[in-house]
Amino acid sequence: MKDIKKRIAFNKFKDYSFRVLGLLSTFVGLALLFALIADLFMEGAPRISYKFFASFPSRFPEEAGILSAWVGTLLIMLVTAFAAIPLGVAAGIYLEEYAKKNWLTDIIEINIANLAGVPSIIYGLLALGMFVYFFKFGESVLTGGLALALLILPMVIMATREAIRAIPNSIREASYALGATKWQTVWWHIIPYSTGGILTGIIIGLSRAIGETAPIITVGALTFIAFLPTPPVSSDFPFISFKWLFDPFTVMPIQIFNWVSRPQQEFHVNAAAAGIVLLCMTLLMNAAAIYIRYRFRKKIKW
Repeated sequence: MKDIKKRIAFNKFKDYSFRVLGLLSTFVGLALLFALIADLFMEGAPRISYKFFASFPSRFPEEAGILSAWVGTLLIMLVTAFAAIPLGVAAGIYLEEYAKKNWLTDIIEINIANLAGVPSIIYGLLALGMFVYFFKFGESVLTGGLALALLILPMVIMATREAIRAIPNSIREASYALGATKWQTVWWHIIPYSTGGILTGIIIGLSRAIGETAPIITVGALTFIAFLPTPPVSSDFPFISFKWLFDPFTVMPIQIFNWVSRPQQEFHVNAAAAGIVLLCMTLLMNAAAIYIRYRFRKKIKW
């Protein structure tokens, strides 16, 4: 009896010690993150202004801005979203609802999981060989967007599959019992119920892509650019232009890298300000993911 009490007391001590250690580790991580963000804001916040957003990069730090960088980032993310989302969601739906469970699908699933952990520079090299040299897209917005689409495609596929797996089989069975076809069941029941999880995975993937540098540098993004891509709206019929897809570009991470690599302290302040903007863009995307998930979960009644 005495040994049992000692064993129980020792197990409680281990449990308490693990909790304290986990709490301390969490606080250390949060404290370091808060210190880094606070230092970033204290250094870069005074530089943020309308002129900073509306000016091109310059060799004079007080006149330099991020106009070409944030416009290029938005265009790259637009191409990434249009390329990765339909393909990734369709692939996830097919693998989860239509594909037969055999050795071939097992190999595909293993490869998708492995691709999600491949270093981003590998996707840059793949895009360089495929889109720049083979398809002759050049060092353009289209190439950069497709490179990032390859990067987040496995994440979108996995998020789609996990969201679909969370749907109870009873919903499928009820749909089939009422005479619905496979496609009607997927379109009217599976996709609506899993939309929250799918959108969350998509936005998290895009928030990762927005901060990537290695694939973009590999496919030829410029470190200094003082002009904007061709406007997507034209004065001639059909009033929509796609020339911007083949224009050169830069993005926020590359602009930050360019300023940090310079010796002048004023450029470092500009880099901190651009880092704040990039951080806010990422946080807004993640906040949108949380809000979308909340709204869809609130609407759906099981």
